[in-house]
Amino acid sequence: MLKGLVYLSGLNRNFLKHTWEIIREYWCSEEKWRAWGLLAVIVTLNLGHVYILVLINQWYNRFYNALQNFDKDEFFSALGEFSLLAGIFIIVAVYELYLQQMLEIKWRRWMTQNYLSSWLKNQTYYRLQLIDNNTDNPDQRISEDLRLFTNYTLRLALGLLKSVVTLGSFIAILWQLSGALTLPFGGQQLTIYGYMVWVAVLYAIIGTWLTHKIGKPLVKLNFNQQRYEADFRFSLVRLRENCESIAFYGGEAREGQSFMIRFGHVLDNFWKIMQRQKQLTWFTSGYGQIAIIFPILVAAPRYFAKEIQLGGLLQTASAFGKVQDALSFFVDSYPLLAEWKSVVDRLTGFIGNMHKVSEPPQPSAVMQTASVPVLAVTGLNINLPDGRRILTELNLSLTAGESLLVAGPSGSGKSTLLRTLSGLWPYAQGCITLPENGNFLFLPQKSYLPLGTLRDTLLYPGPKRQVSDEEITQAMSLCKLDWLKNHLDRIEDWSHVLSLGEQQRIAFVRALIHKPEWLFMDEATSALDEPTERVLYALLREQLPGTAMVSVGHRNTLNSYHQKKLTLDGAGNWRLLNL
Repeated sequence: MLKGLVYLSGLNRNFLKHTWEIIREYWCSEEKWRAWGLLAVIVTLNLGHVYILVLINQWYNRFYNALQNFDKDEFFSALGEFSLLAGIFIIVAVYELYLQQMLEIKWRRWMTQNYLSSWLKNQTYYRLQLIDNNTDNPDQRISEDLRLFTNYTLRLALGLLKSVVTLGSFIAILWQLSGALTLPFGGQQLTIYGYMVWVAVLYAIIGTWLTHKIGKPLVKLNFNQQRYEADFRFSLVRLRENCESIAFYGGEAREGQSFMIRFGHVLDNFWKIMQRQKQLTWFTSGYGQIAIIFPILVAAPRYFAKEIQLGGLLQTASAFGKVQDALSFFVDSYPLLAEWKSVVDRLTGFIGNMHKVSEPPQPSAVMQTASVPVLAVTGLNINLPDGRRILTELNLSLTAGESLLVAGPSGSGKSTLLRTLSGLWPYAQGCITLPENGNFLFLPQKSYLPLGTLRDTLLYPGPKRQVSDEEITQAMSLCKLDWLKNHLDRIEDWSHVLSLGEQQRIAFVRALIHKPEWLFMDEATSALDEPTERVLYALLREQLPGTAMVSVGHRNTLNSYHQKKLTLDGAGNWRLLNL
């Protein structure tokens, strides 16, 4: 049985090492004592479960002998004993499952919180998109794979434990019940002691080997199935998020084709899984059915020789079944093992890629702080992930209250410069000095509007001070959003309720509320008309006079709102002018 587990494709030393690293985090965490205590209770119930099976196995002998001997008193006494054993068995089974599920949900909660923290820390969720890796659908890794991992790991671990204990308990019983089998061999008599045990071992070894040969491809197929399912689900979510744009384009037919292509991958791979599982089920079903009658056939010679009674025959068959079940753990659990391995592989890849992006590529830009309110860039080089240089040896400085406009053609690296200044872009070299304890705010071209109330949306990502409703509504009025002032507690998907221009005005409300010392805007007024743009920039100068601003934009009208202008050409060259 143990040999069969290690024999599973891919269960090599590295795989087991990575699996243990995933498991040990929880079992060595701050919750370890509660987890180990709960596990100890579950293990105790497992042991009790096996002990009751041993008692029921002994009951078989008593009960069927009473039937064979027409012993009415013994028959009813045995029924009473069975009722007691069955009642205890039911109680143990119920709490064994209940506590196992309790441990599973506690483990999953801890892992989900831990993985979410790692995914969100240092913008890992963003950096994962910048590298070429196999981390497709990280949301699935956290929501689905963690659920499957905790469930499968506990089921397999406790199943293995129960199989080992069952094997240890029943192999001695089976050895004793088997007696000795004498066979003619080479003109002599060959005596095999405990022959039923050796038959059970041989039966399980053959079944394990054949199961592995038939079911090995399921590991990769299950891995692919989860990926294809997630891709299909993600494409449906994208349509919901971009429904208005798709409706304007009339892109329903194109989206339908895309959905069916992705769903086609789901179907094709599922058919392969079906074919392989059909082959595996042919074998495992036959293996299980033969196991019902096989021990009776093997033990029948001793029964017909009147060496054992009917009760002894059925007790022997029951003990053989328990030994064979324990030895066949690998056979019975192969589909689950295959799926479990694919889950572990996906989590291992996810963890590896998160670790990979947590450290920026070398050499990278040096981020340092200064005690004076200044933003200074020295010898800054910015590259694309493929190594192409888009900015060379940039030097500039900006002090409190100053404003800088970054201009240039599309693709020249304007937005990438802002990403670099914020520490998001790892493909850069040079030195960036930021003010110590500076209050920064970045306004992207398309504002992110979280699900929730309008108040939560306006205060996103959360104020560092108490903000009154009066202050919020005043900022909304200044940004020409008066019609929304009475809807602060309304819950909507605001990205679909508000136009792009209104969403950009939401961003300016945030700026007025947060009052940043350093404000970075990436085409933050691209969806607004020029008069509204003029009003909002004048508003920033009036309400935030000490705030330094860095704006990215294409319009020449932005020149009048800034003191300096940095022009990029996308080939690495730049020009800095005073306006």
